[in-house]
Amino acid sequence: MRSSQLFGKTLRQAPADAENISHQLLTRAGFIQQIAAGIFSLQPLGNRSITKIRDIIRDEMDRAGGQEVNMPVVQPRDLWEESGRAETFVPPLASFKDRRERQMVIAPTHEETATAMARASVTSYRDLPFTIYQIQTKFRDETRPRGGLLRVREFEMKDAYSFDADEEGMDRSFQSMIGAYRRIFKRCGLDVVMVEADSGGIGGKDSNEFVLLTESGEDIILMSDESDYAANVEKAAFTKKSFPIGELGEVEEFATPGVKTIDELARQEGVSRSKTAKAVFYTVDGEVVVVTIRGDYDVNETKLRNLLGGSEPRLSTPEEVKAVGLVAGSASAVGLKGIRSVVDDSITMGSNYLAGANKEGFHLRNVNIDRDFKADILGDIAEAKKGYPSPDGKGKLVARRGIEVGHVFKLGNVYSSKMGAEYTDEDGQQNQILMGCYGIGVGRLLAAAVEANHDDSGMVLPRAIAPYDVYLAGLNLNDPDIAGKAEMLYESLQNAGYEVLFDDRDAPPGVKFKDADLMGIPARVVISSRSIENGGVEVKARAEKESVVVAETDTLEAVRKVLS
Repeated sequence: MRSSQLFGKTLRQAPADAENISHQLLTRAGFIQQIAAGIFSLQPLGNRSITKIRDIIRDEMDRAGGQEVNMPVVQPRDLWEESGRAETFVPPLASFKDRRERQMVIAPTHEETATAMARASVTSYRDLPFTIYQIQTKFRDETRPRGGLLRVREFEMKDAYSFDADEEGMDRSFQSMIGAYRRIFKRCGLDVVMVEADSGGIGGKDSNEFVLLTESGEDIILMSDESDYAANVEKAAFTKKSFPIGELGEVEEFATPGVKTIDELARQEGVSRSKTAKAVFYTVDGEVVVVTIRGDYDVNETKLRNLLGGSEPRLSTPEEVKAVGLVAGSASAVGLKGIRSVVDDSITMGSNYLAGANKEGFHLRNVNIDRDFKADILGDIAEAKKGYPSPDGKGKLVARRGIEVGHVFKLGNVYSSKMGAEYTDEDGQQNQILMGCYGIGVGRLLAAAVEANHDDSGMVLPRAIAPYDVYLAGLNLNDPDIAGKAEMLYESLQNAGYEVLFDDRDAPPGVKFKDADLMGIPARVVISSRSIENGGVEVKARAEKESVVVAETDTLEAVRKVLS
């Protein structure tokens, strides 16, 4: 491709709303164009890189036994009613009515459609296992799209779905996809870590994210400093401190005028926060729920949501708290009637807590679970933080920022049980198909690669996903001899199998060099009157500061070394 014919322009300044480096550089280099918030067009350079990423993904998915399909972006809402996600998916489904007044949705993901495909074709255990995948457009109406291609509304995803007869088979499929993902990211030049993650709106019992660790990431990852334990902060566990269970004291009410917080209560009584029972009120599906957790910990709302069966909790308003007879600042689960009680298991690791008396200006001493208040639901809802002991007993947790570039889920029978995807086993019994699903955001992967591979001058892309292998800059092209040599070099590089962007524009050398650096093309070749005077052709690796001059006849070998 000749630069004089290339569609798109480079920019010297990034748009004012481009906050992170990948958004800035992809826009400046002419890879993407923003159409609306969270909606982008791919221009020729960007599309070439994305096409290469697609090819890598297809190669590795096929290698792992996947079969490519194509499922519709627009789907009948009925499918989502079957799975139960029509009203619960977050962000809410984008929907419309067709000319027949039938409710349709724009798919944010394709679990329902994949399950419908399987149930239509699978009858016997002999039809299992198999894995299907697609690279298809999705739409999620994010409330705060940001970061260029990192968090968008319309995006392209590789989503795969495995179907197995039993747990052992599902585990094999899961591990096979993990292997494929590791190879994909390595080929794209990304050094990722696999971490435990929350399954969110997709569902299932287990899930893992693949995360590129970078300070520009929006996710918080907690990792042990002495082991390989790693988890997203939404999922992360830790070893909670236990205290000896002493003799249970008598409940005693005492005055706490002006005391509204756990810190104030602990300070007044001269104890640590671990001796207090903190009450937090959430509204879930219109119902106020009291959550009790030890005062030295905070509530993880994702864990709380999962413990409540997937319903989204939010902090209750003062009006909602008052309406159910609770006293903010002096409340607890003690003596409450008709209000659901959720308790973190840290409460069982101590005794004789200070807690609210449900009376303005008063608290209680020696409050204990089971005797003084009950737990309708007991579990881990505590937020892990840096410095806490790792749950595997090895070291402490450290916090790192990261970008999620892939997510894998063990779905089990979450969809097959609701949508009737079954098979007949060898004994003639009906069983539910067990599923896994596996996603990679294609555009996000490119953005993550830029976040990980750039310098002050622009992108430094790995050859596997760069739009071209070689940036050939011809200088002094008004000289027929130089122009002729440049044309011959362009042809020889292409004949050798290299993808070449030939900058044949009538532009100053500095402009050409800046564009070469900005685009991140891995090898730069310059031919000019000066390079010929110095011995031939100038060759430079994008990641290196200095170039070398080689004889014209040695150019192909020099480029091969740079690209290898």
